[in-house]
Amino acid sequence: MGLLDPAGAMTDVILVLNAGSSSIKFSMFNVDSRGRALHRRYRGAIEDIGSEPRFFVVGTDGLRVVDQHLAARDLGAGDHASLLRVLHEWIAAHTDHLRVVAVGHRVVHGGDQFATPVLVDDAILDQLETLAPLAPLHQPHNLAPIRAISRIAPGVAQVACFDTAFHRTQPPVSQLYALPRDLSATGIKRYGFHGLSYEYMASVMPDIVGDAPRDRVVAAHLGNGCSMCAMRDGKSVATTMGFTALEGLPMGTRSGGVDPGLVLYLLTERGMTVADVSDLLYHRSGLLGMSGISNDMRTLLASNAREAGEAIEFFVYRVSRELGSLVAALGGLDALVFTAGIGEHAAPVRARVCEQAGWLGIRLDPAANLRGGPRISTADSPVSVWVIPTNEELTIARHTLACARRP
Repeated sequence: MGLLDPAGAMTDVILVLNAGSSSIKFSMFNVDSRGRALHRRYRGAIEDIGSEPRFFVVGTDGLRVVDQHLAARDLGAGDHASLLRVLHEWIAAHTDHLRVVAVGHRVVHGGDQFATPVLVDDAILDQLETLAPLAPLHQPHNLAPIRAISRIAPGVAQVACFDTAFHRTQPPVSQLYALPRDLSATGIKRYGFHGLSYEYMASVMPDIVGDAPRDRVVAAHLGNGCSMCAMRDGKSVATTMGFTALEGLPMGTRSGGVDPGLVLYLLTERGMTVADVSDLLYHRSGLLGMSGISNDMRTLLASNAREAGEAIEFFVYRVSRELGSLVAALGGLDALVFTAGIGEHAAPVRARVCEQAGWLGIRLDPAANLRGGPRISTADSPVSVWVIPTNEELTIARHTLACARRP
Protein backbone atom coordinates (compact mmCIF):
# COMPACT_ATOMS: atom_id res chain seq x y z
CA MET A 1 0.00 0.00 0.00
CA GLY A 2 1.45 3.40 -0.93
CA LEU A 3 2.47 5.75 1.81
CA LEU A 4 0.26 8.51 0.51
CA ASP A 5 -2.77 6.26 0.62
CA PRO A 6 -4.89 7.55 3.53
CA ALA A 7 -6.32 4.10 4.28
CA GLY A 8 -4.78 1.25 6.26
CA ALA A 9 -3.36 0.63 9.74
CA MET A 10 0.16 2.00 9.76
CA THR A 11 2.30 4.41 11.77
CA ASP A 12 1.19 7.97 11.09
CA VAL A 13 3.74 10.41 9.73
CA ILE A 14 3.77 14.07 8.72
CA LEU A 15 5.61 14.92 5.49
CA VAL A 16 7.12 18.42 5.36
CA LEU A 17 8.14 19.99 2.04
CA ASN A 18 10.23 23.10 1.46
CA ALA A 19 10.41 23.64 -2.29
CA GLY A 20 12.67 26.19 -3.95
CA SER A 21 13.71 26.94 -7.50
CA SER A 22 16.51 24.36 -7.56
CA SER A 23 15.61 21.94 -4.77
CA ILE A 24 12.81 20.18 -2.94
CA LYS A 25 13.79 19.56 0.68
CA PHE A 26 11.70 17.22 2.79
CA SER A 27 11.43 15.76 6.27
CA MET A 28 9.23 12.97 7.59
CA PHE A 29 8.10 12.97 11.23
CA ASN A 30 6.59 10.06 13.14
CA VAL A 31 3.51 10.90 15.18
CA ASP A 32 3.43 9.08 18.53
CA SER A 33 0.51 6.87 19.61
CA ARG A 34 -1.13 9.77 21.44
CA GLY A 35 -1.02 11.87 18.28
CA ARG A 36 1.11 14.61 19.81
CA ALA A 37 4.89 14.16 19.87
CA LEU A 38 6.83 14.33 16.62
CA HIS A 39 10.14 12.58 15.93
CA ARG A 40 12.01 13.03 12.67
CA ARG A 41 12.42 9.73 10.82
CA TYR A 42 13.86 10.79 7.47
CA ARG A 43 15.09 13.94 5.82
CA GLY A 44 16.41 14.53 2.34
CA ALA A 45 16.15 16.50 -0.85
CA ILE A 46 16.04 16.51 -4.58
CA GLU A 47 18.79 18.98 -5.44
CA ASP A 48 20.14 20.66 -8.58
CA ILE A 49 16.76 20.79 -10.29
CA GLY A 50 17.25 22.17 -13.79
CA SER A 51 20.71 20.71 -14.24
CA GLU A 52 21.60 17.22 -12.97
CA PRO A 53 19.11 16.40 -10.20
CA ARG A 54 20.31 14.31 -7.27
CA PHE A 55 18.02 12.52 -4.80
CA PHE A 56 19.15 11.64 -1.29
CA VAL A 57 17.49 10.44 1.91
CA VAL A 58 19.07 10.45 5.39
CA GLY A 59 17.88 8.24 8.25
CA THR A 60 17.78 8.91 11.99
CA ASP A 61 21.36 7.62 12.33
CA GLY A 62 22.63 10.33 9.99
CA LEU A 63 23.55 7.85 7.26
CA ARG A 64 22.30 8.22 3.70
CA VAL A 65 19.90 5.43 2.76
CA VAL A 66 19.59 6.83 -0.77
CA ASP A 67 22.08 8.92 -2.74
CA GLN A 68 21.64 8.86 -6.48
CA HIS A 69 21.64 10.97 -9.61
CA LEU A 70 18.28 10.87 -11.34
CA ALA A 71 18.36 9.40 -14.83
CA ALA A 72 16.49 11.05 -17.68
CA ARG A 73 13.78 8.39 -17.50
CA ASP A 74 13.04 9.46 -13.91
CA LEU A 75 12.69 13.14 -14.67
CA GLY A 76 9.64 13.26 -16.91
CA ALA A 77 9.16 16.94 -17.70
CA GLY A 78 11.85 17.78 -15.14
CA ASP A 79 9.49 20.03 -13.18
CA HIS A 80 8.50 19.86 -9.51
CA ALA A 81 5.50 17.63 -10.26
CA SER A 82 7.63 15.03 -12.04
CA LEU A 83 10.28 15.07 -9.35
CA LEU A 84 7.73 14.74 -6.56
CA ARG A 85 6.64 11.50 -8.18
CA VAL A 86 10.20 10.24 -7.64
CA LEU A 87 9.86 10.99 -3.92
CA HIS A 88 6.39 9.47 -3.79
CA GLU A 89 7.52 6.28 -5.47
CA TRP A 90 10.49 5.92 -3.12
CA ILE A 91 8.25 6.41 -0.09
CA ALA A 92 5.73 3.87 -1.36
CA ALA A 93 8.42 1.29 -2.12
CA HIS A 94 10.53 1.61 1.02
CA THR A 95 8.23 2.61 3.87
CA ASP A 96 5.22 0.31 3.61
CA HIS A 97 4.65 0.45 7.38
CA LEU A 98 4.13 4.21 7.41
CA ARG A 99 1.21 6.42 6.38
CA VAL A 100 1.32 10.11 5.58
CA VAL A 101 -1.68 11.71 7.28
CA ALA A 102 -0.87 15.25 6.12
CA VAL A 103 1.70 17.25 4.17
CA GLY A 104 2.99 20.57 5.48
CA HIS A 105 4.45 23.18 3.16
CA ARG A 106 6.62 26.20 3.78
CA VAL A 107 4.97 29.10 1.95
CA VAL A 108 6.96 32.29 2.12
CA HIS A 109 4.18 34.88 1.73
CA GLY A 110 0.76 34.83 3.38
CA GLY A 111 -0.06 38.46 2.69
CA ASP A 112 -2.75 40.18 4.76
CA GLN A 113 -5.09 37.26 4.35
CA PHE A 114 -3.22 34.51 6.22
CA ALA A 115 -1.92 35.07 9.73
CA THR A 116 -1.99 31.40 10.78
CA PRO A 117 -1.39 28.03 9.07
CA VAL A 118 -4.30 26.92 6.91
CA LEU A 119 -5.66 23.75 5.30
CA VAL A 120 -5.29 24.28 1.57
CA ASP A 121 -8.08 23.90 -0.97
CA ASP A 122 -8.29 25.17 -4.55
CA ALA A 123 -9.69 28.55 -3.52
CA ILE A 124 -6.93 29.20 -0.99
CA LEU A 125 -4.29 28.05 -3.46
CA ASP A 126 -5.61 30.56 -5.99
CA GLN A 127 -5.32 33.33 -3.37
CA LEU A 128 -1.76 32.35 -2.55
CA GLU A 129 -0.78 32.47 -6.20
CA THR A 130 -1.80 36.14 -6.36
CA LEU A 131 1.01 36.84 -3.87
CA ALA A 132 3.73 35.47 -6.18
CA PRO A 133 4.88 38.96 -7.31
CA LEU A 134 5.74 39.74 -3.67
CA ALA A 135 8.10 36.75 -3.39
CA PRO A 136 9.05 35.80 -6.95
CA LEU A 137 12.06 33.69 -5.92
CA HIS A 138 9.98 31.56 -3.56
CA GLN A 139 6.19 31.63 -3.86
CA PRO A 140 5.74 29.88 -7.24
CA HIS A 141 8.07 27.05 -6.17
CA ASN A 142 6.41 26.77 -2.74
CA LEU A 143 3.01 26.31 -4.35
CA ALA A 144 3.94 23.94 -7.19
CA PRO A 145 4.17 20.86 -4.90
CA ILE A 146 0.75 21.59 -3.42
CA ARG A 147 -0.88 21.28 -6.82
CA ALA A 148 1.26 18.24 -7.67
CA ILE A 149 0.32 16.36 -4.49
CA SER A 150 -3.35 17.20 -4.95
CA ARG A 151 -3.11 15.22 -8.20
CA ILE A 152 -0.90 12.40 -6.87
CA ALA A 153 -2.79 11.94 -3.57
CA PRO A 154 -6.00 13.96 -3.54
CA GLY A 155 -7.17 12.49 -0.23
CA VAL A 156 -4.25 13.73 1.85
CA ALA A 157 -4.63 16.96 3.83
CA GLN A 158 -2.18 19.72 2.93
CA VAL A 159 -1.31 22.64 5.20
CA ALA A 160 0.39 25.91 4.22
CA CYS A 161 2.63 27.47 6.90
CA PHE A 162 3.68 31.06 6.31
CA ASP A 163 7.00 32.81 6.87
CA THR A 164 5.14 36.10 7.25
CA ALA A 165 2.70 34.99 9.96
CA PHE A 166 5.03 35.28 12.97
CA HIS A 167 5.48 39.01 12.35
CA ARG A 168 1.78 39.85 12.56
CA THR A 169 2.27 40.62 16.26
CA GLN A 170 4.32 43.71 15.41
CA PRO A 171 2.80 47.07 16.38
CA PRO A 172 1.10 48.83 13.47
CA VAL A 173 3.76 51.52 13.24
CA SER A 174 6.41 48.84 12.59
CA GLN A 175 4.51 47.64 9.54
CA LEU A 176 4.12 51.00 7.80
CA TYR A 177 5.85 52.69 4.89
CA ALA A 178 5.66 56.49 4.48
CA LEU A 179 3.36 56.16 1.47
CA PRO A 180 -0.14 57.51 0.75
CA ARG A 181 -2.80 55.80 2.80
CA ASP A 182 -4.69 54.56 -0.24
CA LEU A 183 -1.65 52.46 -1.17
CA SER A 184 -1.20 51.17 2.38
CA ALA A 185 -4.86 50.17 2.39
CA THR A 186 -4.19 47.78 -0.52
CA GLY A 187 -1.72 45.74 1.57
CA ILE A 188 1.52 47.56 0.77
CA LYS A 189 3.35 47.34 4.09
CA ARG A 190 6.23 45.61 5.88
CA TYR A 191 5.49 41.89 6.25
CA GLY A 192 8.81 40.34 7.31
CA PHE A 193 9.99 36.79 6.58
CA HIS A 194 11.84 33.79 8.11
CA GLY A 195 8.99 33.71 10.61
CA LEU A 196 9.02 29.91 10.89
CA SER A 197 12.66 30.07 11.97
CA TYR A 198 12.01 32.80 14.52
CA GLU A 199 8.99 30.94 15.85
CA TYR A 200 11.20 27.91 16.45
CA MET A 201 13.80 30.09 18.22
CA ALA A 202 11.12 31.51 20.51
CA SER A 203 9.84 28.01 21.33
CA VAL A 204 13.20 26.51 22.34
CA MET A 205 14.90 29.45 24.03
CA PRO A 206 13.41 28.81 27.49
CA ASP A 207 14.94 25.32 27.56
CA ILE A 208 18.30 26.40 26.12
CA VAL A 209 19.05 29.65 27.94
CA GLY A 210 17.68 28.54 31.30
CA ASP A 211 17.68 31.33 33.86
CA ALA A 212 19.46 33.85 31.62
CA PRO A 213 17.31 36.92 30.86
CA ARG A 214 15.43 36.55 27.56
CA ASP A 215 12.63 39.12 27.56
CA ARG A 216 14.32 41.20 24.83
CA VAL A 217 15.98 39.10 22.12
CA VAL A 218 17.42 39.79 18.68
CA ALA A 219 17.65 36.70 16.49
CA ALA A 220 19.87 36.78 13.39
CA HIS A 221 18.86 34.30 10.68
CA LEU A 222 21.96 34.47 8.50
CA GLY A 223 22.07 32.12 5.52
CA ASN A 224 21.78 32.52 1.77
CA GLY A 225 18.76 34.60 2.73
CA CYS A 226 19.34 36.87 5.73
CA SER A 227 17.18 38.77 8.16
CA MET A 228 17.04 39.75 11.83
CA CYS A 229 14.11 39.95 14.21
CA ALA A 230 13.54 41.76 17.50
CA MET A 231 11.40 39.69 19.87
CA ARG A 232 9.86 40.73 23.16
CA ASP A 233 8.55 37.86 25.28
CA GLY A 234 8.79 35.56 22.24
CA LYS A 235 6.75 37.83 19.95
CA SER A 236 7.98 39.73 16.90
CA VAL A 237 8.37 43.47 17.46
CA ALA A 238 10.43 44.49 14.40
CA THR A 239 12.35 42.83 11.58
CA THR A 240 14.72 43.79 8.80
CA MET A 241 12.80 42.42 5.79
CA GLY A 242 9.73 44.27 4.59
CA PHE A 243 7.23 44.11 1.72
CA THR A 244 9.41 41.54 -0.01
CA ALA A 245 12.30 39.27 0.96
CA LEU A 246 14.65 41.67 -0.84
CA GLU A 247 14.82 44.33 1.86
CA GLY A 248 17.27 44.59 4.74
CA LEU A 249 20.60 42.79 5.04
CA PRO A 250 22.81 41.90 2.06
CA MET A 251 22.36 38.20 1.24
CA GLY A 252 23.94 35.54 -0.93
CA THR A 253 22.75 37.02 -4.22
CA ARG A 254 20.17 39.61 -3.06
CA SER A 255 21.16 43.24 -2.54
CA GLY A 256 19.25 43.90 0.64
CA GLY A 257 18.22 47.51 1.19
CA VAL A 258 19.10 50.03 -1.53
CA ASP A 259 17.96 53.59 -2.14
CA PRO A 260 14.69 53.43 -4.17
CA GLY A 261 16.10 56.33 -6.17
CA LEU A 262 18.84 54.00 -7.39
CA VAL A 263 16.20 51.76 -8.95
CA LEU A 264 14.68 54.79 -10.73
CA TYR A 265 18.14 55.82 -11.93
CA LEU A 266 18.86 52.37 -13.37
CA LEU A 267 15.54 52.42 -15.22
CA THR A 268 15.66 55.96 -16.56
CA GLU A 269 19.37 56.71 -17.01
CA ARG A 270 21.06 53.35 -17.54
CA GLY A 271 18.47 51.92 -19.92
CA MET A 272 17.76 48.84 -17.82
CA THR A 273 14.37 47.16 -18.04
CA VAL A 274 12.29 46.09 -15.06
CA ALA A 275 13.38 42.51 -15.73
CA ASP A 276 17.03 43.63 -15.81
CA VAL A 277 16.74 45.39 -12.45
CA SER A 278 14.90 42.45 -10.92
CA ASP A 279 17.62 40.07 -12.05
CA LEU A 280 20.31 42.45 -10.74
CA LEU A 281 18.80 42.84 -7.27
CA TYR A 282 17.67 39.24 -6.76
CA HIS A 283 20.36 37.20 -8.54
CA ARG A 284 23.55 39.24 -9.14
CA SER A 285 24.02 41.31 -6.00
CA GLY A 286 24.73 40.59 -2.32
CA LEU A 287 27.89 38.67 -1.43
CA LEU A 288 28.18 37.38 -4.99
CA GLY A 289 27.93 40.79 -6.58
CA MET A 290 30.23 42.57 -4.12
CA SER A 291 32.93 39.90 -4.20
CA GLY A 292 32.67 38.78 -7.80
CA ILE A 293 33.66 35.38 -6.41
CA SER A 294 30.84 33.54 -4.65
CA ASN A 295 27.58 33.82 -2.72
CA ASP A 296 28.94 31.31 -0.19
CA MET A 297 30.38 32.81 2.99
CA ARG A 298 32.66 29.78 3.44
CA THR A 299 34.32 30.47 0.10
CA LEU A 300 34.77 34.15 0.92
CA LEU A 301 36.25 33.44 4.35
CA ALA A 302 38.77 31.09 2.72
CA SER A 303 39.73 33.64 0.04
CA ASN A 304 42.62 36.11 0.21
CA ALA A 305 41.05 38.35 -2.44
CA ARG A 306 40.50 41.97 -1.43
CA GLU A 307 36.99 41.85 -2.86
CA ALA A 308 36.07 38.89 -0.65
CA GLY A 309 37.30 40.75 2.42
CA GLU A 310 35.29 43.85 1.51
CA ALA A 311 32.12 41.80 1.01
CA ILE A 312 32.53 40.21 4.46
CA GLU A 313 33.30 43.59 6.04
CA PHE A 314 30.16 45.11 4.52
CA PHE A 315 28.05 42.14 5.61
CA VAL A 316 29.25 42.44 9.23
CA TYR A 317 28.74 46.22 9.14
CA ARG A 318 25.14 45.88 7.98
CA VAL A 319 24.34 43.16 10.54
CA SER A 320 25.83 45.36 13.26
CA ARG A 321 23.91 48.44 12.13
CA GLU A 322 20.61 46.56 11.97
CA LEU A 323 21.31 45.14 15.42
CA GLY A 324 21.48 48.68 16.79
CA SER A 325 18.16 49.53 15.14
CA LEU A 326 16.44 46.46 16.55
CA VAL A 327 17.83 47.09 20.04
CA ALA A 328 16.31 50.58 19.82
CA ALA A 329 12.93 49.04 18.93
CA LEU A 330 13.19 46.80 22.02
CA GLY A 331 14.51 49.49 24.35
CA GLY A 332 17.46 47.31 25.31
CA LEU A 333 18.79 43.79 24.82
CA ASP A 334 19.01 40.65 26.95
CA ALA A 335 20.16 38.08 24.37
CA LEU A 336 21.48 37.81 20.82
CA VAL A 337 20.92 34.56 18.88
CA PHE A 338 22.66 33.42 15.70
CA THR A 339 21.06 30.79 13.47
CA ALA A 340 20.96 29.41 9.87
CA GLY A 341 23.97 28.55 7.71
CA ILE A 342 26.24 31.54 8.36
CA GLY A 343 24.90 32.13 11.84
CA GLU A 344 25.45 28.53 12.92
CA HIS A 345 28.76 27.78 11.18
CA ALA A 346 30.75 30.99 10.51
CA ALA A 347 32.57 31.63 13.80
CA PRO A 348 34.66 34.50 12.35
CA VAL A 349 31.50 36.35 11.31
CA ARG A 350 29.93 35.87 14.73
CA ALA A 351 33.11 37.10 16.40
CA ARG A 352 33.24 40.27 14.30
CA VAL A 353 29.57 41.06 14.90
CA CYS A 354 30.05 40.62 18.65
CA GLU A 355 33.17 42.79 18.57
CA GLN A 356 31.26 45.61 16.87
CA ALA A 357 28.45 45.15 19.41
CA GLY A 358 30.81 45.72 22.32
CA TRP A 359 28.94 48.96 23.05
CA LEU A 360 26.04 46.77 24.23
CA GLY A 361 28.28 45.12 26.79
CA ILE A 362 28.66 41.86 24.83
CA ARG A 363 31.70 39.85 25.91
CA LEU A 364 32.55 36.98 23.59
CA ASP A 365 34.05 33.69 24.80
CA PRO A 366 36.39 32.91 21.87
CA ALA A 367 36.75 29.21 22.69
CA ALA A 368 32.99 28.72 23.02
CA ASN A 369 32.50 30.58 19.77
CA LEU A 370 34.88 28.24 17.95
CA ARG A 371 33.02 25.24 19.44
CA GLY A 372 29.74 26.65 18.16
CA GLY A 373 28.05 27.20 21.49
CA PRO A 374 25.29 26.99 22.43
CA ARG A 375 26.39 29.90 24.63
CA ILE A 376 29.28 31.86 23.12
CA SER A 377 29.39 34.81 25.53
CA THR A 378 31.18 34.88 28.86
CA ALA A 379 29.27 34.12 32.03
CA ASP A 380 29.54 37.78 33.12
CA SER A 381 28.46 39.27 29.78
CA PRO A 382 25.53 41.67 30.38
CA VAL A 383 24.04 40.44 27.10
CA SER A 384 24.17 36.68 26.51
CA VAL A 385 24.96 35.41 22.99
CA TRP A 386 23.82 32.05 21.64
CA VAL A 387 24.10 29.77 18.62
CA ILE A 388 20.86 27.81 18.15
CA PRO A 389 20.35 25.62 15.05
CA THR A 390 17.03 26.39 13.43
CA ASN A 391 14.40 23.75 12.72
CA GLU A 392 11.71 25.22 10.51
CA GLU A 393 10.64 21.71 9.47
CA LEU A 394 9.62 20.77 13.02
CA THR A 395 7.65 24.00 13.35
CA ILE A 396 5.82 23.19 10.11
CA ALA A 397 5.17 19.60 11.24
CA ARG A 398 3.64 20.80 14.51
CA HIS A 399 1.33 23.22 12.73
CA THR A 400 0.41 20.62 10.12
CA LEU A 401 -0.55 18.02 12.71
CA ALA A 402 -2.66 20.56 14.61
CA CYS A 403 -4.44 21.77 11.47
CA ALA A 404 -5.06 18.32 10.04
CA ARG A 405 -6.71 17.11 13.26
CA ARG A 406 -9.05 20.04 13.81
CA PRO A 407 -12.70 18.96 13.61
